[in-house]
Amino acid sequence: MTTSDPGKGLALQGYLALSRGIPLLAPTLLNRRLARGKELPDRWREKLGEPTLSRPDGPLIWLHAVGLGETLALRGLIAALAEQAPAAQFLVTSTTRGSAEVLAQNLPPRTRHQFLPLDAPAYLNRFLDHWRPSLSIWAEQDLWPGAVTATAARGIPLALVNARMNAEAYARRARWKGLYANLFARFALITAQDETTARHLQALGAKGVSVTGSLKAAAPPLTADPARLDEAREVLTGLHPVLLASSHPEDEFVTLSALRASHPRPLLLIAPRDPHRGAEIAARVAEHGLTATRRSAGQGPTADVWIVDTFGEMGLWYRLCLTCLIGGTFGPTEGHNPWEPAALGSAILHGPRTANFAADFAALHQAGAAQLVQPEAVIAALTGDHSAMAARAKALSDAAQGALDPLATGLLKLAGLK
Repeated sequence: MTTSDPGKGLALQGYLALSRGIPLLAPTLLNRRLARGKELPDRWREKLGEPTLSRPDGPLIWLHAVGLGETLALRGLIAALAEQAPAAQFLVTSTTRGSAEVLAQNLPPRTRHQFLPLDAPAYLNRFLDHWRPSLSIWAEQDLWPGAVTATAARGIPLALVNARMNAEAYARRARWKGLYANLFARFALITAQDETTARHLQALGAKGVSVTGSLKAAAPPLTADPARLDEAREVLTGLHPVLLASSHPEDEFVTLSALRASHPRPLLLIAPRDPHRGAEIAARVAEHGLTATRRSAGQGPTADVWIVDTFGEMGLWYRLCLTCLIGGTFGPTEGHNPWEPAALGSAILHGPRTANFAADFAALHQAGAAQLVQPEAVIAALTGDHSAMAARAKALSDAAQGALDPLATGLLKLAGLK
């Protein structure tokens, strides 16, 4: 449980004092990001606390996650909350442009999205005055001291769910243990994805941490526009595509090196984690002596590699590719969400680096629902028959649906809606 006034340690006092200067720099920095295409032209002022949507009537539950994967993972929890609280409305905040654009295509009912304001009192007060949430739910690792303290000061209950913190992340935070203990004291409910995270949170001063598993496993399947799905299915007919999903440069180097050495070659689809990298990836393909086309340029799959560098279309590629290689698993990113392909029946292959999703991959491996591949064997593995493995992964994903009901009940009690 939270305390009525956990007080303000020196670190938090210093942070809050400095945060009052954020408005001196924020408009200039946001305009620079806007010029580089990192902000939405019609919505960047949301980060100054200026809403672009009206508040709906009735109780409002506010959920925050930092980026694309974390934001999409909230959909299952929202569904569970919505089923138990038919009168509730939902606000999701995040910080990245990609998360807003993809969530817009996968938005649950009674849900709207805004960008989280920068962590300055003036912006946060404007945000809280407008939205007046009954409950504030924070996901994974992204805690902003100003937002947490401003929310708690208004008597709005706080919950931290789906927390994830590996050893490296813990080491970065350990020097600020007093600050984190102060923030955690304001949370009435804290849940972790795994025992390792729970231990790290407790070492930082969190109390009463429970382990509930990952929200990602219970998230609904990604959507796909029916017309685009039919179009993509038609152009891929007879080509037997394989997918490199949410890729980074290290994953692309490994996969392209293996593709160059393969004869015959399958059609490789590369869906980069950052779709803006399409031109860069095309250049890397050429360096490997291969040819590429880009979906963002209106080109079809007529080369060795089809770079599907578009936002919000992963639901297409997981449906159309029987096998995928999860990006981020051959480099320092340490993996991406394996439950998205699992929910749509695409077999899951990955490289050796999965620390960010260690518990998720462990659960899949225990069920025989994922496969570790070495760099030289990537293409051979991608073109193999993994239908049984894919079926086991989908069964795990299906079983996770509905598993969030107890967590939803606890959260609604905090909001006074149960």
